Amino acid sequence: MGTPEQHASGLVGERPARWDHIVIEDYDPSWVTRFDDAAAPIRSALGSQIIALEHVGSTSVPGLPAKPIIDIDLTIADTENEAAYLPPLATLGYRLILREPWWHGHRMLIPPDADVNLHVWPPDSPELLRHRLFRDWLRTHPDDRAHYAETKHRVARATAADPATYNMGKNEVIDDIFTRIFATPA
Repeated sequence: MGTPEQHASGLVGERPARWDHIVIEDYDPSWVTRFDDAAAPIRSALGSQIIALEHVGSTSVPGLPAKPIIDIDLTIADTENEAAYLPPLATLGYRLILREPWWHGHRMLIPPDADVNLHVWPPDSPELLRHRLFRDWLRTHPDDRAHYAETKHRVARATAADPATYNMGKNEVIDDIFTRIFATPA
């Protein structure tokens, strides 16, 4: 996940206000439509640059409570070539918020209302596979989905005074779920 110094250096511009409060909501079926509504203009703006565009994260798992922010994985050939994709995304209102070359070339952009996290990855990033595996597993394993939901609520309460630690607070449970994912025969 990187060092604190790497995290601090990865932030580009002003922190979104939404990062200061973790709000977990019950699953909302409209999250699928929100993904579709966000994805269409991205597809239009970037066209053939897009290798893949997928709804990931908790809002992509029916029945799973989540922060009401749509996570999208955008796969393009080269995240370092920001001149190729940042200007078209800027015309849609997206702004670069994270630049993390040390984390598989990751970039993250948000729109003005910060209700989407657009994660930009190169095609060889293992995070793309991890996100899909985790999403698909939770969609088909209700016990792990329920355990993860409880963890999200518990960690949100425990990190209310320091929301920056929310993601790290879920890691043990996420790692346990990945242990089961990778132990399952294909």
